[in-house]
Amino acid sequence: MDEAEVRLAPLGRARNAAWWDANVEASEENERRRNETDLAYTDALADPDLYAALGRASADGDHLLGRRIELLRNLMLPHQVDASLRARILELEAAVEGRFARHRGVVRGVEVDDNAIKRILRESDHPAERREAWEASKTVGAAVADDVRELARLRNEAARTLGFRDWLALSLATDEMDEARLLATLEECDRATAEPFARWKHALDARLAERFGCAVSDLRPWHYADPFFQDAPVEGAVDLDPLFAGADVVALAQRTFEGLDLEVGEVLGRSDLYPRERKCQHAFCIDVDRSGDVRVLANVTDNHDWATTMLHELGHGVYDLGYDPALPWLLRDAHLVTTEASALLFGALSGEREWLEGVLGVGAAEAGALESRLRAARAAELLVFTRWVLVMTGFERALYADPESDLDATWWELVARHQLVTPPDGRRAPDWAAKIHVAVAPVYYHTYLYGSIVALQLRDALREEAGGLVDRPGAGELVARRLFAPGVSVRWDELVRQASGKSFSVASLSREVAAS
Repeated sequence: MDEAEVRLAPLGRARNAAWWDANVEASEENERRRNETDLAYTDALADPDLYAALGRASADGDHLLGRRIELLRNLMLPHQVDASLRARILELEAAVEGRFARHRGVVRGVEVDDNAIKRILRESDHPAERREAWEASKTVGAAVADDVRELARLRNEAARTLGFRDWLALSLATDEMDEARLLATLEECDRATAEPFARWKHALDARLAERFGCAVSDLRPWHYADPFFQDAPVEGAVDLDPLFAGADVVALAQRTFEGLDLEVGEVLGRSDLYPRERKCQHAFCIDVDRSGDVRVLANVTDNHDWATTMLHELGHGVYDLGYDPALPWLLRDAHLVTTEASALLFGALSGEREWLEGVLGVGAAEAGALESRLRAARAAELLVFTRWVLVMTGFERALYADPESDLDATWWELVARHQLVTPPDGRRAPDWAAKIHVAVAPVYYHTYLYGSIVALQLRDALREEAGGLVDRPGAGELVARRLFAPGVSVRWDELVRQASGKSFSVASLSREVAAS
């Protein structure tokens, strides 16, 4: 195990650095270097002799050694396929991601970035302009759809050579996720949110119809404030954007973590935070070397959404900085569920009275007047996001079950069923491919939902034990010690129980959305 980690660590560092460069500057050279470093790293993971040795290895009761063996087996398993197949997948993933980074939609004859499209959907009162912006947000889907289907075919081919039904089954197994339990959880979330979401959306649609001077039956996707309706519009929540006008969103995020004695200054110093051409338009946090080189890519503007996003990404960052340094390299990593829980825990602060008053500086009277609406807005956000995750998870199941199926129709069937959004009349387009996660972060979206649920459990535990989170160093110490420090030395479900005091349960989500 020691020899394997010595071999993998520098390859992983080079791969992550190249991936970072390819996202901050989409160029042929950066894409080439990303492909080379990806291939070198996966070549090491594909080593058949090492994988065979892992199959014979025994930890002899040493828990940490056992976890290292188990995790390396899971890490290596998807790469035990033909080298040409593996290289083709990596090459295609890099090409698709590069096109996402370079692509810009066109509105009124002008190329616009994602921030501009979202601004139109939040602010414009002109349905024709909104429709043009919404359609512009989907044009990247047409540009990459054929390659995304091909990726699904190739991933399935790889999975089946390893004895799995499809890529979805392989991904869940190697992420220590039980597929039957996942499906049961999704069904529970569907039942818990279907009725309150329908009630909330009925009221929302009435307000939107009044705003746009149309019948409710005439509402279409561009009448909502997000290209995928994954966030609640201000008509169904609270418009906090005016509070952030002119604010230094990055400084607010740093101030938040300083109040918890969690240091993020060096992370911000290594990060790339503002929009420009040929740069990925999304946001992410990356741990380059598992030894402190943590960075955030963002496209910050002065609004509530980007305040939330910066808190979210730094929530990943403090997790990556918080591993016990004595842990071996393989164990200095985060579970997908628990790192999302950390990010969502911190991201939610931007919509809470205590943060608005204590960090943003909103007056006590104004913050107090907002409090009940903020609680309802938080419940609405959970409803909207849960229904959106049901669309994404349902779609990926269909994609990997049959990449040749009518995915355009499947997408809109799921949107209509779970989000209660009427599809555009007669539309035939690969709108599903416009969501970057489908292409380059496959079988990941369920972790956002699991993370949302765990974040609620963590929030409740911190309120009980530390009085809350904002400006409470004791809360920072608790989450660092219980959640961050263990890395992946225990499974995610056991870590949730240790950190929150409760086993993973949909009950926390059910209670929260009742406030809607």
